[in-house]
Amino acid sequence: MASNEKNTAIAQKSPMGWISIVLIIIGLASFIYGVTGDHPEKAWQAYLINFLLWSAIAQGAVLFSTVMHMTKARWSGPLSALSESFAAFFPLSFVLFLILFLGRTHIFPWLHEDLHGKEVWLNIPFLFTRDCIGLLILYAIGFAYLYNALQLRADANQKQGAFRQMIYKGWVRNDRSIEQVKKKMTVWAGLYILAFTLVLSLIGFDLVMSMDPHWISTLFGGYTFVKAFFVGLGALIILAAITQIRRGKASGLEPAHFHDVGKLFFAFCLLWADFFYVQLTVIWYGNIPEETYYVIERTMMVPWSNLAWTIFIVCFIIPFVILLNKKVKSKPVFMVILCSVIIIGFWFEHLLLLAPALSHGAHSLSLNVTDGLITVGFLGLMVTAISYFLRRFPNIAASGQPEPSTS
Repeated sequence: MASNEKNTAIAQKSPMGWISIVLIIIGLASFIYGVTGDHPEKAWQAYLINFLLWSAIAQGAVLFSTVMHMTKARWSGPLSALSESFAAFFPLSFVLFLILFLGRTHIFPWLHEDLHGKEVWLNIPFLFTRDCIGLLILYAIGFAYLYNALQLRADANQKQGAFRQMIYKGWVRNDRSIEQVKKKMTVWAGLYILAFTLVLSLIGFDLVMSMDPHWISTLFGGYTFVKAFFVGLGALIILAAITQIRRGKASGLEPAHFHDVGKLFFAFCLLWADFFYVQLTVIWYGNIPEETYYVIERTMMVPWSNLAWTIFIVCFIIPFVILLNKKVKSKPVFMVILCSVIIIGFWFEHLLLLAPALSHGAHSLSLNVTDGLITVGFLGLMVTAISYFLRRFPNIAASGQPEPSTS
């Protein structure tokens, strides 16, 4: 009980909540300034990039817990519990998606193009309807999995807040055994993994690939959800490292946890690069003008060529070389720096995919302070969501323990 109260006190005394609110205000003010200025399309471009990136981080981080449960990976323990905290961003992600509708004329260049019969698929009502339904299904399944996962760790001796009370009463009311809850979790975990692959593929097709409507890649869906899991793992490592640094042994995190999740992070670094390479190989081998122009523009033309090489080095070469070292994976501070750099690299990767179509032949990256401040606002939203979850479930989220008593 004393440990629970101590963890709650730490969460309440943390200035992170106030800092994140300030970041949100800065980001919101910058976005409003951008959309009411001379170039609203630039503000909407930054908004779309950040929506895709931060939503993918949350979706990919929650996927970690579902995969660990499905594979019965006992080593994940407190990491799985921490990964579930990213589900708190799901409602924000859904609202942020709906706001995209307001900027539709700035973020969908095909609205003013001849789509040669693709109007059946690429039209605003159908696009927003299907993506809205897809995100609702994905997030609903994620919350159903989270509800059961939190029941599994419910503790009658822990101070009962409104959410914890609801979860624990659900456990007692249904008189469920641990095995019953685990079976429920297995069903929801499998459904989340399936929905993750389908919905992330759909989002990749609709909000990224469609920006250049005459370019098609059947591998792009796989590329999108593999990338989401990659950045989700990076964000999870950052959160775990911060938790371990702040709480020490009370966090339940050991060097072995960081080493194991570091190996998984390294594996998906390779897998992301493999999808990147395979797409390029197929396009090069096919040599179809509609496909090759998309790649040539982003890898050989100014200003995108230098950015493409930078992204490849930051998101693959650097982590590949560094993560070959066994000791590095077990150093939380170093992993925070590395994962932060990689996530920043993927912000620019989204820029590389979207900006050539949205900037209409720009000869420079045209980045400004507003882009960074809008990104800071999204960071504030993510920190606020996770902090809210950790305040509601301080002991559960930090350690993944204890399991409920069957008595």
